Amino acid sequence: MSDSQNPYDHPPAPDRFEPARPETPAWARPSHQVYPAPQPADPTQSQHAAPPAEPHRPGTGDGLPPLEPLPAMAGDFGATASPASASLEGTSLSSRLIDEFVAWLKTLASAAVYATLIVTFGFQVARVEGQSMAPTLQDQDRLIVNKFAYLSAIGEPQVGDIVMLYYPSNPDKSFVKRVIARADQRVRIVDGKVYVDDVPVDESFVPEQYRSHEDWGPEVVPMGYYFVMGDHRNNSSDSRHWGFVPKKYIIGRVQLRWWPVPDARTF
Repeated sequence: MSDSQNPYDHPPAPDRFEPARPETPAWARPSHQVYPAPQPADPTQSQHAAPPAEPHRPGTGDGLPPLEPLPAMAGDFGATASPASASLEGTSLSSRLIDEFVAWLKTLASAAVYATLIVTFGFQVARVEGQSMAPTLQDQDRLIVNKFAYLSAIGEPQVGDIVMLYYPSNPDKSFVKRVIARADQRVRIVDGKVYVDDVPVDESFVPEQYRSHEDWGPEVVPMGYYFVMGDHRNNSSDSRHWGFVPKKYIIGRVQLRWWPVPDARTF
């Protein structure tokens, strides 16, 4: 074999040494499918041949496939409150409780005001201490005193009324006594027997053992004053000892003894 026929004397074909094209990495590849460009029609093919079917290309106008309905779940969803509704319900309950508490406070305050007004201007509960009004009233009897009875527009204390009054020598104390004489009347006591304007006073409510045997007077009751005595004549501190009582010191009329219940009565 000659040198000219040596196959190694000819350089290799250029296409044998074309550099290899690097493979495109997956992240750089297009995310959509690339379709080949359409080739020109072959004139040898029949003009009536159907064009090749192109693959379906999804577009934005295509409708989404219908979704299957979720299976029904057991349980009453209507009875289950959401957190928001539970919070609103709790707030509403708190508001109602606050409103009721405020209304209760208003009622209590109103009751206290009414009670104060009643005690100040209407009626007062009193308790007897001692035996100066025995046997009509006993120690620890509970009384209702009518403070309306002697308002200027209604009336004046009358002879025979049982009244509650402030002690003239110490107005911080109060006594229960019976009215014996009013203003401008002349009072005299002879051997324990009381005379008003020289007329003997009916003292059937005073038992014999409770009578006194003293003398007092005669004196005329000043205008605006009253002469009072206890029914227990020999055990009572009254006008015989500390003088006449001004009307402004008379608190009210004893209207009712309500305790003890078996002995309850009105006067």
